[in-house]
Amino acid sequence: MAAQSPDLIKLEKKLLEREENIEKEKENLARLKEEYKDKLSKISSLTRDEARQELLKEVEQQEAKAAARIIKEREEEAKRTADKKAQEILIDSMRHGALNYIAEYTVSVVKIPDEDLKGRIIGKEGRNIRAFEQATGVDVDLDEEGVIRLSSFDQIRREVARRSLEKLIKDTRIQPFRIEEIVEQTRKEVEKIMFEEGEKLAHEVGVFNLPKDLLSILGRFKFRTSYGQNLVVHTLEETKIGIHIAHELGANVNIVRLGCLFHDVGKVVEGDGSHVKLGAELLKRFSMPEEVINCVLEHHEDKPFSSIESVIVYIADAISGARPGARYEDVEEYAVRLKDMEEIAKKYEGVEDAYAFEAGRELRVIIDPGKLDDSQTTLIAHKIRDEVSSSLAVPGEVKVTAIREFRAISSQSEN
Repeated sequence: MAAQSPDLIKLEKKLLEREENIEKEKENLARLKEEYKDKLSKISSLTRDEARQELLKEVEQQEAKAAARIIKEREEEAKRTADKKAQEILIDSMRHGALNYIAEYTVSVVKIPDEDLKGRIIGKEGRNIRAFEQATGVDVDLDEEGVIRLSSFDQIRREVARRSLEKLIKDTRIQPFRIEEIVEQTRKEVEKIMFEEGEKLAHEVGVFNLPKDLLSILGRFKFRTSYGQNLVVHTLEETKIGIHIAHELGANVNIVRLGCLFHDVGKVVEGDGSHVKLGAELLKRFSMPEEVINCVLEHHEDKPFSSIESVIVYIADAISGARPGARYEDVEEYAVRLKDMEEIAKKYEGVEDAYAFEAGRELRVIIDPGKLDDSQTTLIAHKIRDEVSSSLAVPGEVKVTAIREFRAISSQSEN
């Protein structure tokens, strides 16, 4: 038998391969035929609505796979662009926080026309200057030539004292009763100024129709600083930044607006506890929405964030407080320490009022002469000094000056 040629052998192999492929295709067709028979058998037993539901289910499964693929692609794209987009939002928001408002830090120096006037301000045996310090709660420094320097950690007290002293210099009638009268008048003027400033602040950020008492509390921001940053400036900055972020993210703008406006209101409210707690309690008394109160409670992460609006208030507060030049001095602990010194003195029976001076090195205590005599006054001064020294970290020696003054006034009207 003759040997087969190579070409014939190759052709034979190809034919065998094709036969195998054809057999495989036949098997696949047979399998598909059986599957379709099963489907037809199943469909034939279904109603029209059931068949439609079955078809929709199959299409839905196919589309779900496509949707999942698209979502995954979008997630990957979002991860790549999220940081850049967040930076753009924050930068644009900070641009919206730029202000035209100039903070008026309370002036504590009053110029006088001549040195002779200092003698009249001091008065006979120092009675005028003593009456002025007692009425205003500030310390008066007369050592510097040509000026009178006023010292107090409470900026509202210092503003009242500055305005009162300027009026007394112009009035020239410097005596204890006149001092008390002018100080009282000035205190009412400053209260009016605080209401106007509170109203101005609220309107500047687009909040209207707030209760009068709440506006007066907001007005205290003008005379209050937080870590050296004026509260009006900080609140305006934060609110404008927060509003812009809320617009960008589609959050509730009004909640963010109110949350930013009131987030630090507890810093100008008297009471025990943190400014977060005091601020929330104040807003509850004025029936503010719960979402706004939560913004105040959560802006220092004292409790978990309950909404995107709370997160925005937190971010806006951080941006305003952390920007370069926002805070030039850490005076918060200093002010708290001086306030604590006064509170220690005031809790003793017979003490009418107390004022801390000289960075906490001196504490002046006003005694009710009807409740304590001279010996009891001396004893109280020692007790207060000991408690202040042991309770507070006040550097150096603490000097406690207890002032007990008795007045008898008699007047007769002319007929």
